[in-house]
Amino acid sequence: MLVSRYRLIGLAAASVLTAGALTAVVPATAQAGTAAPSGPNARQHAFATAAAKYRIPAEVLLAVAYQESAWDAHSGRMSTSGGYGPMHLTDVTPAILAGGPAGAVGRADLAAMAKDPSLHTLQAAAKLTGLSRARLRDDPAANIEGGAALLASYQQALTGGRSSDAGQWYGAVARYSGSSQKRSATAFADRVYATIRIGAARTTLDGQRVSMSADRKVRLATGQSSRLSLTGVTAADATECPPEVSCTFLPAASSNGQVSNRPDNGIRIDTIVIHDTESPYESAISTFQTPGGGAAHYVMRSSDGAVTQMVPTKDIAFHAGNYSTNLHSIGIEHEGYAAHGGTWYTEAQYEATASLVRYLSDRFGIPLDREHIIGHDNVAGPNSSLVAGMHWDPGTSWDWEHLMSLLGTPVAGERGVGPVGSAVTITPGFAENQQTLQICPGDDPTGATPACTAQQQSSNFVFLRTAPGDTAPLFGDQAIHKGGPGTDRISDWGSTAQAGQQFVVADVDGDWTAIWYSGTKVWFYNPDGVNTTPAYGVTLVSAAGTAAVAVYGSSYPDRAEYPAGLSPSTQAPISWYTVPAGQAYVATRPPANTDDYFTSGAVVVGAKQMYTIQYNHRVALVYSADVTASAS
Repeated sequence: MLVSRYRLIGLAAASVLTAGALTAVVPATAQAGTAAPSGPNARQHAFATAAAKYRIPAEVLLAVAYQESAWDAHSGRMSTSGGYGPMHLTDVTPAILAGGPAGAVGRADLAAMAKDPSLHTLQAAAKLTGLSRARLRDDPAANIEGGAALLASYQQALTGGRSSDAGQWYGAVARYSGSSQKRSATAFADRVYATIRIGAARTTLDGQRVSMSADRKVRLATGQSSRLSLTGVTAADATECPPEVSCTFLPAASSNGQVSNRPDNGIRIDTIVIHDTESPYESAISTFQTPGGGAAHYVMRSSDGAVTQMVPTKDIAFHAGNYSTNLHSIGIEHEGYAAHGGTWYTEAQYEATASLVRYLSDRFGIPLDREHIIGHDNVAGPNSSLVAGMHWDPGTSWDWEHLMSLLGTPVAGERGVGPVGSAVTITPGFAENQQTLQICPGDDPTGATPACTAQQQSSNFVFLRTAPGDTAPLFGDQAIHKGGPGTDRISDWGSTAQAGQQFVVADVDGDWTAIWYSGTKVWFYNPDGVNTTPAYGVTLVSAAGTAAVAVYGSSYPDRAEYPAGLSPSTQAPISWYTVPAGQAYVATRPPANTDDYFTSGAVVVGAKQMYTIQYNHRVALVYSADVTASAS
């Protein structure tokens, strides 16, 4: 997230025209013979009923919905791409485009923008099924039927029939992606059929058990995509993406970054920063094309994992709110809202992110661990005045453990906690780690949260307290609370330790474990080490003497190390933080020389080195000469 609220140009731009037009109503040839169940198998029954009614192979309908929503219903809430329910049926009106955080009120072209057919698949489904738009939005079974009707209409228009062979639905599935671009549409279809090949099963956020068996023998009619009048990729030679990710290039404004020649000019690329957009996909792209703001290297769409690259990886993008981090990192923005739980971080998005991150890791030698793959909420504040305002995306419901497993480097091993002085990795799980958080209007730019409310969500963190007990106050980050207690507000990052982060055990008291964190001892509930995995082979740093060690947010050379004609960058210790004597912190990477970059192409490398450490929820930097390093 580059700014607290993105300027919204309208959801009409967030989707592209679906190739071709809708056909007439698909006749229903099968009707449900029994009443639908109301228990945890109701959604499975709804998929089976809709598949039979519209003569769709059940695995095709299930796999499409899995890629669109992971089978979640979202309680009738609209996604960041303007869609509803398990089948992601879109229903965008001029009022939606004008109201809330949209910023599009008063535009003369609102009505025209809202006429885009891709914004009205729910309306089209209503015509096909005879169901009301309200039911299609709010009733998961109706939504599934509406999606089935659309998919069947696409198949009928493309082939003149509805085959029982799942592989013969490739073209209809590609069209369901909503994309008019060949690589995007076929990439969605390929992910759907990958799901068919391997099968899937999960319990949804509202307790529904849904599963589909694997069909490894399915043969795809990929040639059908040539009949969809899909457009080719433009500027393909400018993109830097793995072949399995649908990727296009649109340049960000030149003022939103710096032209460079990383890593050939000696500026290392060692970090990938995960963001969310807090806006629709196309709105984020437009923001990055507007001079005077920021930009990430990549922007990823929620519904299908399609990517727009906006800054070449050799160049510096202004995405992290910290120049030293920008200098050495690549930023990936994800369409979504941090306050909405994990609702719109889709499986398509996670899988595309994993592919992109592996590709970048291979190119630049970036280790595939949580010390090098971090969130915007983990980036250090560059100076004392900016720490409190640092962004907190992608938020508490980005599933770090799932992403790292997709990367082939899971953070969780055998749960447990070692002795005092050893290191642990925070591994609370995700779906089973239900935390109650306060969400306030300022946390949610969609306008869907008119008053502060408590919500329980699957979460990627453990709460940290000032003493071993669930009635003890939450720890309050010094820069945010000035010595007061923390809160359970979703944007209050200061009282949480996140999945994959590593800390040193400071104490154990029954079911509670203490770690060194932000210069003090904090506690979290950890019976039998259920929320941690012992960490081995890591480097621990502690104060070299009896005095507390200064903590920094940037890594610039000393003034005297800059050549004549270059204005030195300066840095000062973060006034809120120190590493007191007797405490230890995990170094996230080997010490690196201080450095700086200028648009003339000049690179300045200092003689001093700094460690990056996991200091609190965020990383921080300390001079290597100030600390003693040891192995854990």
